[in-house]
Amino acid sequence: MSAGNFDNNFVLYLKAYTMKKFIIERKLPGAGDLTTEELKAISKASVKIITEMGKNYSWIQSFVTEDKIYCVHIAENKEDIRQHAKCGNFPINTIEEIKFVIDPSTAS
Repeated sequence: MSAGNFDNNFVLYLKAYTMKKFIIERKLPGAGDLTTEELKAISKASVKIITEMGKNYSWIQSFVTEDKIYCVHIAENKEDIRQHAKCGNFPINTIEEIKFVIDPSTAS
């Protein structure tokens, strides 16, 4: 194998295994009023679906507001996120790839 083929194959390998971080907006009226038990049930369902999907996919965390839930997931693509939502009957209003994370230390 030539060096050129090695480089091309390596690039394809990296692209195939590159994971992206996404933020998902889910409009759910009354989300802030969900009970601990309801949040636990939603969490269990999400984890179960991720396991059953059998893909490189991780749910990092979610932020619950009055009428929305914002979820941070790591996945290969938006389609995997849509599949997860469909299997769990979770609403999706927007999916955005996170390009950068900044915080106060970014100012230094």
